[in-house]
Amino acid sequence: VQLVESGGGLVQAGGSLRLSCEASRIISSINIMGWYRQAPGKRRELVATSTVYGDPNYADSVKDRFTISRNNAEDTVNLQMNSLKPEDTAVYYCRAQTLGASFWGQGTQVTVSS
Repeated sequence: VQLVESGGGLVQAGGSLRLSCEASRIISSINIMGWYRQAPGKRRELVATSTVYGDPNYADSVKDRFTISRNNAEDTVNLQMNSLKPEDTAVYYCRAQTLGASFWGQGTQVTVSS
């Protein structure tokens, strides 16, 4: 599975961005798709995931601000990020998990200025 992210950029605090991840295969066969992020000097952490049934899971730090949406027909998973904070600055990675493997995208930079 190849994953290609897009939509990152520079935004002021309080602004919004929408990240998209397009998969090279039918994502309805992928158990979990999600978004992770890694800030400089920090470990990669979970942001949000979506099961094949669309059930979401969010990190506490992004609840009520971020929304993950999965479109099995278009093989995409998106992350709508609202009320962005400087601490949201990181490289955001798309991840696809099947029963026996895990795949990552190349990452997209999100920078939130104060």
